[in-house]
Amino acid sequence: MSSVPPDQPRRPAGSGAGARPTERAGRGRQVPAARSDATRSDATRSDAARSDAARSDAARSDAARSDAARSGAARSGGVPRAGDRARSGVAPRSAGAPSRSGAGRSGGSGSAGGRPRRAPLVVAAGVAAGWAALTSYLPVALVLGLAQLSEDAAAVTKALSAGLAGWLLGHGVPLETGTGSLRLVPLALTVLAVWRLARAGVHTSRAIGARNARAPGQALTAAVAVGSWYGLLGVLAALLAGTGGLTVSPVRAGGTLAVFGTLAALAGAVRTTAVVALLAERAHPVLRDGIRTGLVAGVLLLGAGAGAGGLAVATGGGDAADMIGAYRTGVAGQAGVTLVSLAYAPNATVWSTSYLLGPGFAVGTDTAVRTSEVSVGALPAVPLLAGLPRGPVDGFAAGLLAVPVLAAMAAGWLLARRVLRAAADDRTPVGWLALLGPAALAGPVAGALLGLAAVASGGSLGGGRLAEIGPVPWQVAAVTTAVVAVGALLGAAAARTLTR
Repeated sequence: MSSVPPDQPRRPAGSGAGARPTERAGRGRQVPAARSDATRSDATRSDAARSDAARSDAARSDAARSDAARSGAARSGGVPRAGDRARSGVAPRSAGAPSRSGAGRSGGSGSAGGRPRRAPLVVAAGVAAGWAALTSYLPVALVLGLAQLSEDAAAVTKALSAGLAGWLLGHGVPLETGTGSLRLVPLALTVLAVWRLARAGVHTSRAIGARNARAPGQALTAAVAVGSWYGLLGVLAALLAGTGGLTVSPVRAGGTLAVFGTLAALAGAVRTTAVVALLAERAHPVLRDGIRTGLVAGVLLLGAGAGAGGLAVATGGGDAADMIGAYRTGVAGQAGVTLVSLAYAPNATVWSTSYLLGPGFAVGTDTAVRTSEVSVGALPAVPLLAGLPRGPVDGFAAGLLAVPVLAAMAAGWLLARRVLRAAADDRTPVGWLALLGPAALAGPVAGALLGLAAVASGGSLGGGRLAEIGPVPWQVAAVTTAVVAVGALLGAAAARTLTR
């Protein structure tokens, strides 16, 4: 028996629960809804096509924005902006992430981590020392070559050898000759060598990356490296210069030039590495001002001596011209004699300063040139000696004796003006100790400076009468200390009193 109620129409066979409903086509006719399914399938395919087209359009839009971002980055220097990266879908690179192209460029530049490449200490010091030696040797070879050149080709070799001997003498290396030891150093060459070596210390300090490092150890390392190379060059020069009757000890030359080169290079290295500024900051103001005032006083005294010496040579210009004309060596030889005399002009400056101070100097054994007495014998025909005084100072020339005291007072006056100006800027009172302390300390500083200058300016020109030339160093140092201390105290006190 069927379970279908009689009032419900019977379903056709094959129609289950999942079968599609039928529609009437015409009168009493039923057909399946296939057309409706086809419509829905077409709509689904159309939606999928539109979605694919939308995704394609979005991809093309992203690509266009990425191209625009790259174009903008190229215009702005090659670095895309963060907003462009976000819009283009590219994740921004972190700050610490290396770039392949950047790594290639940095590797090609020869630097590691962006730091500049530093030269090795040995190479930098060797190049700097060699250049300093060459630039100080060439003027000596030129000057001596003017007096040595002749028609034979061997004179060129002699001039080069004599230039090496003169170059060593300028550094304080004694030259042994058949008549005695030649020890009178031409201070003009010494000053040139000191300047070139100081520059060598500057270049070496910069090459090893010690500029403004405020490290005394690095400054000393650079100076010792330059001095070591300079000592080796001194040994080589001594071996080459030991000809023509001259004998130079290679050991003495190497040691002297090593010490000379180290001290001169240290002067440039401590300034480049800012060690001088470091020491000045840590020093007591009284000590700092005293050293500065003493150096100023010493320079003023040497300036006064240079003026007095130049005036003396100018007044004896006729005798100097006769001495130059007595050399029968032609124009080149006379020019060489004149330049040699100029090389000893700094020596004459120190002698003239010692003359103004009182101790005077000697131009041979048992001779004296002072303000109170002049006793000299036969002198070599050197144009520089034409300015020697004829006798004791008298008349208006006695006013020259006041020049050292006036120079010291000027240094004390400058000290007081500098201290008072700094105190006025800081609005702090200035006590007498801040002025009188540095003024008293300036005396020993100036005495040490002039004493060392006296040591460097003296020497010998062989044996015999010319074995002693120059002032007595300890006398110059003692008198300078007393004169500068008293003069600086007077000048500082006068400035302090007059500026109230």
